[in-house]
Amino acid sequence: MKTTGLTVAQSLPVAKVLPLLGPAHLDREFDYLVTAEQDEAAQPGVRVRVRFAGRLVDGLLLERAQRSDHEGRLAPLHRVVSPERVFPAELRALVAAVAARYAGTRNEVLRLAIPPRHARTEEAAPATSRRTQPLSGQADGWSRYEHGAAFVAALAEGRAPRGVWSALPGESWARRFAELAAVAASRGRASVLVAPDGRDVRALSEACHEILGPRAVAVVTAEAGPSARYGQWLAALRGQVWCVVGTRAATFAPVPDLGLVAIWDDGDESHHEQRAPYYHAREVAILRAQEAGCALLVAGHVVTPQGRLLVDSGWAHGIHAGRAELRASAPRVTVAGESDFELSRDPLARSARLPGSAFQAARAALQSGLRCWCKRPAKGIWRRSPALVAGRRRGAGIAMGRLLWDVRGRCDAAGAASPSRISCAPRAGRAASGPG
Repeated sequence: MKTTGLTVAQSLPVAKVLPLLGPAHLDREFDYLVTAEQDEAAQPGVRVRVRFAGRLVDGLLLERAQRSDHEGRLAPLHRVVSPERVFPAELRALVAAVAARYAGTRNEVLRLAIPPRHARTEEAAPATSRRTQPLSGQADGWSRYEHGAAFVAALAEGRAPRGVWSALPGESWARRFAELAAVAASRGRASVLVAPDGRDVRALSEACHEILGPRAVAVVTAEAGPSARYGQWLAALRGQVWCVVGTRAATFAPVPDLGLVAIWDDGDESHHEQRAPYYHAREVAILRAQEAGCALLVAGHVVTPQGRLLVDSGWAHGIHAGRAELRASAPRVTVAGESDFELSRDPLARSARLPGSAFQAARAALQSGLRCWCKRPAKGIWRRSPALVAGRRRGAGIAMGRLLWDVRGRCDAAGAASPSRISCAPRAGRAASGPG
C-alpha cells in the first residue's frame, strides 16, 4: 500500500468504500485513504464522495482498516457527505442477503432501501431523543386464535416466534398489529410493520398512535414527500421511535433493537417491487427476521401458498381461529343449486343470472333494512369493470341500481370516488339493469 503526501489518519487509515455504481462487476469494496481531517467524521456507515475512474461518485463507507491489500497508491476520500451513519451493520447484512437472494447488486437494493439525503431535514432533526413509554402493552385480542396467545407470550419473553396469521372476517387487524408492537416495546424492542398501500398504512398508523403514543411511531411512505420521509426514516435510524409503519420499502427501516417484523396481506401485488432486483416484501421480512433474530408475523385474511409453505415446513406456526370461532364470525355461504332438492324447487338455479335463492335472500335483507350487494358476470365484452348491483331500502320502497366504474374510478350512478364508500341509488332516468 502506497500513500500520497497527505497527512493520513493515525488509526485505521484505510476506508473500504462501496461506490454506488450500476455495473454488477463493480459491486465490491474499494480502498481509499482517510486523511487526518476526515478521521472523526469518516465512520462506518456514512455517505462519502470518492473519485472513481476520473469522476466523482457517491459511495458508502463500510469499514475502516489498518492496511490495504492493494499494492498501488491509494486515493483519499474526496469528502464525507454527512456524519450520519445511514448504513449500519444490520442493514448492511440485510442488503447483502437480499441482493444474493434475488441475484442482484447491493446498489440496486440500496437505492430502494435508503431514501435520498435531505440536508435541511437532517440538520434540523434532533440528533438524540428518548423513546416514549408505550401507553399499553396488552394484547387480549389474540386470545381468539389458536397459538395466538402463545405467540404473544413468546414475544413478551423476548423470544423470536414466527407465525402465519389468518385473520377472521371483520377483524381489526391494525389494532392487533399495534398490540404486538406494544408488547415488543414493553421488552425494549422495536417493530417494523408493513402494509401494502397507503390506506392500510393510515389505518395501521392510527392504531399504533392510539396504543403506543403519537411520538412513538414513524410512518415511512413515498407519498409523504422527500423531506417528511427522510425525517421519519432518520427518527427510526436514531432509535427515537418504537415502531416503523410503511409500505414495502419500510422492511429495510434501520431500527435498533428490532424485536418484530410483521407484514399484512402478503398476497397483495403491491408488496412486489417493480424495479430491480424485483424483491417481495414478504421475502425481505423473512430474511430480516433471520438476520436480526427477531419475531416474524405474516398475516392476511387468507393464507397465501407461500405462507402455507412456511407452516408446512415447520419454519412458522399457523395462527388461526378454531372451528367454533370461525363459524360464529364468518358469513354463511350457500351455493345455488347445490342439492337435488334445491334443483327440484328451482330448475334454473345453476344457469339463471340471479337464482331464486339469491333473490329471496336479497328481498329478506332489504325488508329488514339491511344492504345487499350482488355481483354477476356480464355477457359479451364490456368496456367497463364488472357490474355491481346495490340495493338499499328507502322508506316504503326498494331502490336498486347498477354501480359502474369509469376509467377515472368514479361511480357512474352517484359519483362516488371509492368502491368502499358506496351507498347510493341510481339517478333519475338511469337503467336499473346491468349491461348485456
